Amino acid sequence: MTRNDLCWCGSGKKYKKCHEDFDERLSEIKFDIFKGQMRPPKKIINNPHDIEGIRKAGVINDGALDLMETMVKPGIDTATLDKAAYDYITGHGGIPACLNYEGFPKSICTSINNVVCHGIPSKKMILKEGDIVNIDITTILDGYYADASRMYMVGKVSPRAERLVRVTKECMELGIAAIRPWHFLGDIGAACSAHAKANGYSVVTDLGGHGVGKAFHMDPFVPHVGEKDTGMLLVPGMVLTVEPMINEGKSAVTFDTNDGWTVRTKDGKLSAQWEKTVLITETGTEVLSS
Repeated sequence: MTRNDLCWCGSGKKYKKCHEDFDERLSEIKFDIFKGQMRPPKKIINNPHDIEGIRKAGVINDGALDLMETMVKPGIDTATLDKAAYDYITGHGGIPACLNYEGFPKSICTSINNVVCHGIPSKKMILKEGDIVNIDITTILDGYYADASRMYMVGKVSPRAERLVRVTKECMELGIAAIRPWHFLGDIGAACSAHAKANGYSVVTDLGGHGVGKAFHMDPFVPHVGEKDTGMLLVPGMVLTVEPMINEGKSAVTFDTNDGWTVRTKDGKLSAQWEKTVLITETGTEVLSS
């Protein structure tokens, strides 16, 4: 590629005005294969148009999560929450990414108490006082995806449930704070897991975060345990989710063989999760959906 060619990122700008300096910096970095360090593939690096598309999808996604905040209360069934989220997303021009994704039958995931993730909304699943529930929503707008989840406490919850929800959010926030451009993916998991373990909790390792934006699930896989300075290099233009799943008891989980989706703690103890879609910028991060 010459300096006057259009840049490989699809921005429409000349290479010399876009990613030439980026590529030069990348070429100067020495990777330690014993730490699993690697370059990010160019296909997961977003140009400004892509980023704006993800950001707009995030606005709708956040609005749907805000709506859930007003609706979560004792006595409501999760199918009603699902229908409300569907109506909100489609009413704002979006598409619920979960609906029919690899056969998933609903528009959102509702994961209650010992359900780690991928809970399926149902008329029979009625929230009760003291429950904690994770609601996970992904919105597609004009081909771009934004993904986030929040924990909701139903009425008055026990101190142990409240503490798990709070510490899990702190794990996510510390994971995001650990992201720095031109540093490594393992920094995220190291930060998340250190805080979880310091508080007596375990981190689910069978599932994790992921790249997102031009597709629902992209590279890299984002583990929430790890060691600093290991894994893929994090560079400006990458978009990924940080979504630690923190268990009150042990980290082991079971996958429901009947519905093919629901993931539960193996020991039956509580689990919590928070998730944000995060853009890596030249100076740090920007949350695109929360």
